[in-house]
Amino acid sequence: MWWDERVSARFRRNLQPTLTYWSVFFSFGLCIAFLGPTLLDLRCQTQSSLSQITWVFFSQQFCLLLGSCLGGVFKRTLAQSLLALFASSLAISLVFAIIPLCHNVVVLAVVMAVAGLAMGCIDTISNMQLVKIYQKDSAIFLQALHFFVGFGALLSPLIADPFLSDTNCILANGTANASSNLPHIRKSLVPHHPGNLSHYDLPMKGMVVTRVSYAFWIMALINLPVPIAVFFLLYKERMVPCFNGSSHPLLPADELALETRPGDKDELSTAGQRPHAAAGHEDLFSCCQSKNFRGASFTYFAVHVTGALVLFMTDGIVGEYSGFVYSYAVEEPLAVVHKVAGYLPSLFWGFITLGRLISIPVSYRMKPATMVFINVVGVLITFLLLLIFSSSVVFLFVGTASLGLFLSSTFPSMLAYTEDILQYKGCATTVLVTGAGIGEMVLQLLVGSIIHDRGSYSFLVCGMIFGCLAFTFYALLVFFHRMYPKPSPELDEASPAKAAVPEDTGQYQR
Repeated sequence: MWWDERVSARFRRNLQPTLTYWSVFFSFGLCIAFLGPTLLDLRCQTQSSLSQITWVFFSQQFCLLLGSCLGGVFKRTLAQSLLALFASSLAISLVFAIIPLCHNVVVLAVVMAVAGLAMGCIDTISNMQLVKIYQKDSAIFLQALHFFVGFGALLSPLIADPFLSDTNCILANGTANASSNLPHIRKSLVPHHPGNLSHYDLPMKGMVVTRVSYAFWIMALINLPVPIAVFFLLYKERMVPCFNGSSHPLLPADELALETRPGDKDELSTAGQRPHAAAGHEDLFSCCQSKNFRGASFTYFAVHVTGALVLFMTDGIVGEYSGFVYSYAVEEPLAVVHKVAGYLPSLFWGFITLGRLISIPVSYRMKPATMVFINVVGVLITFLLLLIFSSSVVFLFVGTASLGLFLSSTFPSMLAYTEDILQYKGCATTVLVTGAGIGEMVLQLLVGSIIHDRGSYSFLVCGMIFGCLAFTFYALLVFFHRMYPKPSPELDEASPAKAAVPEDTGQYQR
């Protein structure tokens, strides 16, 4: 195997939970990408206007952010975490099954809000669990985790495509004129962000002819093995409530051994000396409690903030680029035909998924800090070249693929890097997931309004500015990393990362 025996042995001991978390993230990807392509058919199903149906995007994204903030609430025991993942993955299957029954746009928005909450919980808990299991070896497993969300995001539009309406799915007067705009409108909604659609007039009353229900029922069946896998993990760990299983603390064996050593336990319990050591992985609201701030150094906060700001920018770029690259391509001066421009969002997400696959072996040989540096510099250079060759359609496709590759591994690499700095004792996972979610939502709205006022060229200018800010925040993070106090030699020797492999019992929940 291309990794060493120590990591391989650790992976074998934690094979079932690792595969379970990867499969749950597949559910996340499956759910995040289907809405764009199917939204026009859902508009017909609910007989709503384009402006009304696009509120479904907001309900999903807002509740995803809320779920990310609340996900850390379930971190205290493994039983709580797995039950939350079981409920979330099962909720996604139920959402897929229920969507065809939603004939009112408000009901559909509520159902998608439930899906958003489930996705947010999955996002925080799955990242947090893998970091807890593998700690200093977590980078490679986080890269694999985020490959599965990309794989799910690619699969759901492919499942939906055969069932999408080729013409307007509400038969009424003016159907022919509306149908001529349908390809343009549909591509403007790929993958999960609505463009400026207010000037399109589609019929709201008439006979509804859509087969999109079959796509959602197929996705519900495809996703059903995921909650079953989580249930089997609960059963294996004897945490199914009817079996009266006890809830074990969510700590690996070597970390529990560290915490139960008398000398270290007394040291870690001294809040004045190491308040952040006791903080652990909290939900966002627990992280903000004043008791976690007492005695914490300035660099402790700075690492959290700068790490979150890097992801605020990079995930924001993912959201705004995927949401508006089609609209940019079809406008002057490029004026790409609609059918060709429709490949751009798919190309972008395809190379994000490819980049995550490539990053799995690369992350084992390369430090997370180095990978983040390559990512942010690559994003910056790509946007610079896109601005220089802004009149070239060929380079737009090349730049889109390049941007997808460089952005693909930023989140897992930044998470592994920041957790490593904080010795896995801060709130990095929750803060970074929340920062990334806020960035994706805010920058999409910001860029959409700027393009509307300033024209399509501002799309690339905004990307360049965001790339510069991401590099600046990364440089600040590296600076604060150098200032951050190193752990004492005694504590470092006993840390989970330094523990010998034979001491690990293989029972990942203990």
